[in-house]
Amino acid sequence: MRKALVVLFFAVSSVVTVNVLPAQAGGRLTFWSFTDELGEILDNYFKKDNRAIQIEYSMSPTESFANKLDSVLASGRGAPDVFALESAFLRQYVESGQLMDLTDIYDENKNKLMTYPVELATYNGRVYALTWQAYPGAMFYRRSLAKKYLGTDDPQVVQGYFSSIDKMMDTAALLKDRSGGSCVLVSSRGELFLPFLYSRVSPWVANGRLEIDLAMEKYMDACKTLYDERMEGRVGQWSEGWFAGMRGELEDEGWNRLEVFSYFMPAWGLQYVLKTNADTTSGDWAMIPGPVSYRWGGTWVAAYKNTQNPAAARELIRYIATNEKFLERWARDKGDLVTSLPVIQRIRDSYREPFLGGQNHYAVFAEIAEGVNGLLDQATDETIGIIFREAVTEYVYGEKTKTRALVDFRSQVQKELGLK
Repeated sequence: MRKALVVLFFAVSSVVTVNVLPAQAGGRLTFWSFTDELGEILDNYFKKDNRAIQIEYSMSPTESFANKLDSVLASGRGAPDVFALESAFLRQYVESGQLMDLTDIYDENKNKLMTYPVELATYNGRVYALTWQAYPGAMFYRRSLAKKYLGTDDPQVVQGYFSSIDKMMDTAALLKDRSGGSCVLVSSRGELFLPFLYSRVSPWVANGRLEIDLAMEKYMDACKTLYDERMEGRVGQWSEGWFAGMRGELEDEGWNRLEVFSYFMPAWGLQYVLKTNADTTSGDWAMIPGPVSYRWGGTWVAAYKNTQNPAAARELIRYIATNEKFLERWARDKGDLVTSLPVIQRIRDSYREPFLGGQNHYAVFAEIAEGVNGLLDQATDETIGIIFREAVTEYVYGEKTKTRALVDFRSQVQKELGLK
């Protein structure tokens, strides 16, 4: 995947026919995607290893992809044999009853695959999608600011300051105190939503009822504290100010320069956000797991349950998600963290990232991925998360009390999803 941020720039559709053939299957498949990565996998890897399946590959923009897929699945006519599923809408299809059961492929490889990506694609004990990539999230911090205010830029030592949510908040206050208010923990408090979300012990919905895990109440309190105490940059994610903070150029409302200590980003964020927008601070960054193992983004591959060529569909997905020779080549060519544990073990110590002062980012991401919990994700999460973040904003800005914000949150969720 190249994430929503990147994919939105590719608002094009293309159809490419390639001749490929695994020994076990033949015939023709249609493959729908929203990311050019899968087209690259077919063209540069799969077709070189296989020779007899013909694949009609079609790519559409991310923002219209789900609606396009929904229409053909609902009608039962024109549905693709195989299709990509983005993280944001993966669960809605996994729980839909429209996907081919891939549990046997997982069972053949269960000891070789990373856990959380499979958990995210599992429903009622069955696996309905698989992926080749993992996108755990990390905490990226400025080495110079760590030295200045914490006395060291050593990732192992710095991690101690951020090893829990409570320690992170204490360190945010410490940074403010030692800098005289010029150093903020993050440029945008919105970056912390996913770390808090993945610190939950219960899902949003249980037994048909909305549950608000204590971790999400702590998120509300943390956002309020960071805002009121000016320990965050008070800008929105993806805004001009958010990017300016990466370069050390963020200013507050009074035109005072702010030092942004850290950014919470996934693996793709390092490659396509930080490195492309913070070239002037290259080499002055490092990464740590931070307070919580979390993840952000990813692309899965699934098959329509009524495909006319199930053998070929399974063979294609098996290759993309489990073929170690392909996965190692992809990882070495692209730097992606793959889901194959044997491949990770073979290559994890061979990376050094100049942007991170020579740190081995691959090994850190692999460590973080082991702790990500994929069991709490549900099809309703995207909608509930949007409503919750709106409630948090109203509380942070003083428009509502915390109690009123939560009451209204419950009411809005009930209105939109019918949950009590």
